[in-house]
Amino acid sequence: MTGAEHADDTGSRKAFVLVGGVGVAATYFEFLAPTLAERGDVYALDLPGFAGLPRPGVQPTAVFFAEQVAAVLDHYGLDDPVVIGHSMGTQVVTELLISRPGITEAVLVSPVINDRERALPVQALRFAQSASRETLHLALTAVSAYVLCGLVYFLTVLPHMMRYRIVDRVALVPARLLFIRGQFDTTSPRRFHLRLAKAARSASTWEIEGAAHSVINAHAVGVAKLTLGFVDGELARRGQMSSEEADLPEPVGGGLPLVLKAMGSRAAEWVSALRRDERGVARAKAQHAKLLWQAYAPRRG
Repeated sequence: MTGAEHADDTGSRKAFVLVGGVGVAATYFEFLAPTLAERGDVYALDLPGFAGLPRPGVQPTAVFFAEQVAAVLDHYGLDDPVVIGHSMGTQVVTELLISRPGITEAVLVSPVINDRERALPVQALRFAQSASRETLHLALTAVSAYVLCGLVYFLTVLPHMMRYRIVDRVALVPARLLFIRGQFDTTSPRRFHLRLAKAARSASTWEIEGAAHSVINAHAVGVAKLTLGFVDGELARRGQMSSEEADLPEPVGGGLPLVLKAMGSRAAEWVSALRRDERGVARAKAQHAKLLWQAYAPRRG
């Protein structure tokens, strides 16, 4: 089963599908989803085995996950959404694009695994280097998601992610691609992105200054701006965005009340996930998404 957190903008002509990395939940997109929802329907997915969802009885390969995402697209009648993948999610999106040539545009953020540094110890070091640049909020978000995923399942998925040859597979993708990385993302370095862009049939590459591997969260506004510029055909083939332009704005009605409400909705989601209460998880996610929409969306126009 794949969970979908849905934020909509009535009357929109765009649909955005968000696919996260290994072990993480759709809440990783807590800032990106409400930003994109100003332009269209947003479907932030929880992959099988993550975020408290049941673990599949088959090998969790990128192809398997892509099949589950494809089922979500069919369920909602999405023929040509803008698909955005982060980290391991870029592998899933790549397989989806190969199997669904009707999808014309996709964004691959912090793609992995660097084909020049495939060894697990090296990747662990690179991840630690990048993680040292992340915020405490992001660290807590990731840790809570990894706990729900569980060590056994995480280690089951990990070898498939490590073996995936994204440079080779990207060459088979017919869609236009936008590659985004953070300046300090040592797991997804600049030269790796250049090799990906060279292998792809049509690709743009952008970097966000001051960002690390989890640029999708900490610099969600920048990712959204680049995505929308790419979709609108207004984005240069290569460039850099400043950290100031990419950072989140101050939330409307921020302060302690907002923090407490956000913590409450996240706690409700976590408890529901531990209880395997999928409806409870969905309610908590919807509450959290609505809270962030109200806090951030009104400030952008």
